[in-house]
Amino acid sequence: MSELINNREVLKDPNKKKRQIILKEIIMQLHDGKDPKDVKKQFANLISGVSASEISEMEADLIKDGMPVEEIQRLCDVHAEIFKGSIEEIHIEAKEEEKPGHPARVLKEENFAIDDLIKNSLLPKVRDFAMNRMDKVKYSIIEDINLLMDIEKHYSRKENILFSYMEKYGITAPPKVMWGVDDEIRRDIKEFKVFLLQDNIDTEELEKRAEAVTTKILDMIFKEESIMLPMLIDVLTEDEWFKIAEDSEEIGYCIVAPREKWKPERVAVEKQVKEETEGGPAG
Repeated sequence: MSELINNREVLKDPNKKKRQIILKEIIMQLHDGKDPKDVKKQFANLISGVSASEISEMEADLIKDGMPVEEIQRLCDVHAEIFKGSIEEIHIEAKEEEKPGHPARVLKEENFAIDDLIKNSLLPKVRDFAMNRMDKVKYSIIEDINLLMDIEKHYSRKENILFSYMEKYGITAPPKVMWGVDDEIRRDIKEFKVFLLQDNIDTEELEKRAEAVTTKILDMIFKEESIMLPMLIDVLTEDEWFKIAEDSEEIGYCIVAPREKWKPERVAVEKQVKEETEGGPAG
C-alpha cells in the first residue's frame, strides 16, 4: 500500500489536495482487485468529513488520468458504500429546496415512493412467491414492476435537465457515471419483468434478480440525495431551479406528482413591490 495511506499525519492534515490523493488511492485499490470489505474496514475510521464535491473531483481526476468512465461506473456502487455515512450533507440556510414543488423536494418525494414500493411491497411479495408460488402473488409482483418502470420519468428528468446544469458548472464526472448506472437499471427492470412472465420460474433466481436490481435502485437514491442534489443546491440560482421546475412538467413524474407548484419567495416579494408601486401616490 502507498506510504501516503500509512501516514497518519497526512490523514490529519486538512489540505484538500492530500485528501484527494487518499481518496484516489482508495479507488485505485478497488481497481486493482482488493476485496471491498477489506478496503471499507481499513478506511472506515480514517476518512471523515469527506464532502460530495471532493468525491466528484476525485472521479473527474481519475477520468482525466485515463481511467475509463465504465471503470468508474463499475466501482461506483462499491465506493458509494465505503463513503456512506461519511459524506457531509450540504445545506443552505434558506431551505428553499424543502418547499413543496421545489425540484429537489420533488425528486426526494419520488425517491421515498420508490423506496417504499421496493421495501414494503415488491421485495416482500417476491419472498412470499418464493415460498408459496401463488399466481396471484406473481401477478401482483408484475404490477409492482410496471409501477417501478415509471422510474423512467425520474431518470429522464435527471439526465435531460439536471445533468445539463451540472455540466454547465463543470461537474462532469457524476453525470457520466450516473447515466451509465441508470441505463443498467432500466435494462435490469425490463429483464426482470420478462423473467417474471415465464411459466416455470426458478424462485432462487427470482430472489437473486430482485435483490440485484433493487439494490442498484436504492444505491442510486443514495447517490442522488447525498452527492448530486447537494452539488446542485450549492451552485444553482433560484431562476435556474424555477426553469427546472417548469421543464420537469413536460417530462412528468414518477409514482407521485407535486401537490402544488413551487413559488419562490422572490416572486411574492416582486409582486408585493409591484402592487405597492401601482397603488402608491402619483409622482
